[in-house]
Amino acid sequence: MATIRDIAKQAGYSISTVSRVLNNDPDLSVSEETREKIYEVAEKLNYRKKTIRKVIRNIAFLYWLTDKEELEDVYYKTMRMEMEKLAKEFNLELQMYKISDGIDQIPENIEGFIAVGIFSDRELERLRSITTNGVFIDLSPDPRCFDSVRPDLTQITERAIDFFLEKGHTDIGFIGGTYPNPNTGKDEMDSRERAFRNYMKAKGLLKEEYIFCHRGFSFDNGYELMTKAIETLGDRLPTAFFVAADPIAVGCLQALNEHRIAIPDRVSVISVNNISITKYVSPPLTTFHIDIHEICKSAIELLLERIQRKRKIVKTLLLGAELIVRKSTN
Repeated sequence: MATIRDIAKQAGYSISTVSRVLNNDPDLSVSEETREKIYEVAEKLNYRKKTIRKVIRNIAFLYWLTDKEELEDVYYKTMRMEMEKLAKEFNLELQMYKISDGIDQIPENIEGFIAVGIFSDRELERLRSITTNGVFIDLSPDPRCFDSVRPDLTQITERAIDFFLEKGHTDIGFIGGTYPNPNTGKDEMDSRERAFRNYMKAKGLLKEEYIFCHRGFSFDNGYELMTKAIETLGDRLPTAFFVAADPIAVGCLQALNEHRIAIPDRVSVISVNNISITKYVSPPLTTFHIDIHEICKSAIELLLERIQRKRKIVKTLLLGAELIVRKSTN
């Protein structure tokens, strides 16, 4: 097995310098050429290859969300915090840019970027002009150029419907959000709604009057939409609802409770994300657990493949989710 002494001898540097480079000593001042040479020899000699993590500088974290959007959905706040934590573990020098900063503030000397949020065609064009080393989380806005990692929401939606069908439900509704197209400003259908429509249609069970959607993924949106469903449908209210996200679902539960509609005896509810509050609402919410740690880790690993291994093939990574069954379903 190769030692630091072996690397120092072949690279032509002192044992002390090699040791400090491989251990990412922040107080060491050496040229990038020196670092590159030491890493190259260490990799060639297979010296503890998996533990060597070169510092990757100038990585932009494009957090394309407003403060209001983050406040309404803790999923994104958790993702931001996880990304900042993992960046330290992977030795990424991460610089965050928000939508309020604007795309033109992204410097042209970045090594790559990781992006969360919705981007316009002009913003994507700007990113393409800077680098092809980019990974999008949750969406795949440019799959011909940039990598992406996201939950497999189509699979999740179909699994939710299958769960309901196995429990004997056939009147199944959907409550979700839409998002504004950044190019036109018009509302766009979310992928969960599209998957719900397609799968229910294939089963011969789709009923348009059971679908309620409005822009946003907030608690207030869920409360208003479920209230509308209750008032519109009355006794024809579905016996089960698949809800696009936990904040919406929490609002739905409140509306059902206020109208004294028994959960799950009269209406069962399944949601997505498994944010912390879902364990404490009444009743505790059945939801799909999306592993934010794994999503962020995968995004970083995809980016490092692009930067360090010079991978050219674009990858789109879909991650599954675990169904956490609680008392909102029977």
